[in-house]
Amino acid sequence: MKGRFMTSSTQPTALRPPRLRLLALLASAAVLGGCASFSPDGGFSAVEKTARERLGKDLQWARTEADQDRIGQRVAELLAKPLTMDDAVQVALLNNRGLQATYAELGITEAEVVQAGRLPNPGFSFGRLTRGSEVEYERGLHFNLARLIALPFIGQMEARRFEQVKSMVAMQVLSLAADTRKAWVNALAAEEAVRYMRQVKATADASSELARRMEQVGNFNKLQRAREQGFYADAALNLALAEQAQRSTRERLTRQLGAWGAQTQFSLPERLPDLPREALDLPDVERVALAQRLDVQGARLAAEQTARNLGLTRTTRFVNVLEMGFFRNSSNEAPTQRGWEIGVELPLFDWGGARVARAEAVYMQALHRAAETAVNARSEVREAYTGYRSAYDIARHHRDEIVPLRQRIAEENQLRYNGMLIGVFELLADARSQITSVNAAIQAKRDFWIAQADLDMALIGKPSLNAAAGPAMAAEAAGAGH
Repeated sequence: MKGRFMTSSTQPTALRPPRLRLLALLASAAVLGGCASFSPDGGFSAVEKTARERLGKDLQWARTEADQDRIGQRVAELLAKPLTMDDAVQVALLNNRGLQATYAELGITEAEVVQAGRLPNPGFSFGRLTRGSEVEYERGLHFNLARLIALPFIGQMEARRFEQVKSMVAMQVLSLAADTRKAWVNALAAEEAVRYMRQVKATADASSELARRMEQVGNFNKLQRAREQGFYADAALNLALAEQAQRSTRERLTRQLGAWGAQTQFSLPERLPDLPREALDLPDVERVALAQRLDVQGARLAAEQTARNLGLTRTTRFVNVLEMGFFRNSSNEAPTQRGWEIGVELPLFDWGGARVARAEAVYMQALHRAAETAVNARSEVREAYTGYRSAYDIARHHRDEIVPLRQRIAEENQLRYNGMLIGVFELLADARSQITSVNAAIQAKRDFWIAQADLDMALIGKPSLNAAAGPAMAAEAAGAGH
């Protein structure tokens, strides 16, 4: 729909009522177009609120060099001490450049929302026609009436899309926090595994050297010496694998933190956090997840927006078949012409049915997507919760049963060795077994904290349940070598 107003300066006339109404319409359009403006924070406050409520962490959007300097100072303070799990999450939320790039989606979308709320600039045309000695001048002012009529609907649609982008950015924040927790757990567990594998290697060095000397004096045969040498070779290989795992998991954590240069020299605590005294009891875990998961809320909003868009399609299916305008022509040899016109397209071939059918199909698609999201959310949170409970039970069994039992066995063997009832090789073999059990307990504790991160994410968003256990467990390798 397009409005036109044409006039000539050669023969001015008084404004007539149609032109007054037209100018009033233009004034209202200018007012409506001026209402669209940028928000002070670009929609970032909604994302900050999500981070505070669900993570208890701060966010900063680095839009200027001063913002980046403040972030750098805060990150330096956090990295100056051994990096805890919570501090690692905070560093990632501040320093990860990929997340900062995601924040830019807010600015891009808000600019599109503001642009959609503003009318196109009016146009002006000038024409000069001659017919013999007759000269005719024509001036025209034209503007888009269809955009004015649809402006409220377009504004609502764009505002809902902006809300979806805010939810998407908030989900990226939560996902980065969960991935950082898992990367921190893997890196710290790998460092602990390296320390214990070095103990295994030292034990293997001692037993191998002792076996070599005993063979030299004739107290060991070649088979006994080969067995001890084989254990030493396995221990050396397993230590190399554990060190590679430590380097790999640390680099993964470094990428999550967005660290570079001197920032990569951060240190980690000596050991993983202890298990909680009791596991979480969540009998209504599905209901909680459906009530607060952002992906479920986003799917619901998408279905609602599609439904509103369908209503808009039905009511505006004939918007483009009407054109109206006002004109005033003047000539040096004829009276001034004034009038108005309406042009109507005859809907013989396109009644808008295809657009309506498409909108209905898109709406049904959105409904099924929303249902799929809810069904998957139920399954994912059940899987995360059962994995969490199993990991807790396994880690507690290692802590309360296996490790203390190995410790008691080691103490008894030490007494037997002091009484000369067993030899040094039996004592070394028991020491290797005890170290292996401690290493397995470390891996079980690591799996629990990863399961905890998966459960936390499953309650607020779509988790990545592909267990983030890093490279081959050193404990398993050590057990195979033993």
